[in-house]
Amino acid sequence: MEYVFVKDSEGYVFKKLANEVSADEKIITEKEYMKKSGLAAYEKEFGHGGARENAGRKQKFKQPLKFQIRVTQEEKDFINYAREHHLSYSAMMK
Repeated sequence: MEYVFVKDSEGYVFKKLANEVSADEKIITEKEYMKKSGLAAYEKEFGHGGARENAGRKQKFKQPLKFQIRVTQEEKDFINYAREHHLSYSAMMK
């Protein structure tokens, strides 16, 4: 069973068995097949013939978001003091 690359009358390319090639299909080279099918560009872009590394769905909440605000040194000291002494902001506001 020998496979060959063929192009049909509409310009589509595919790989099939040599004994299954019909009269309206033209046998082409592997290089031409790779170029016309887009596989050559795919392999060039990703280098290893598959999807890029870490492609696919990610877990939604794998790592918590980092929250950053700009504060003065005095405000930073107060926040650290409040955290160390377990001060409740909502209780203080009442």
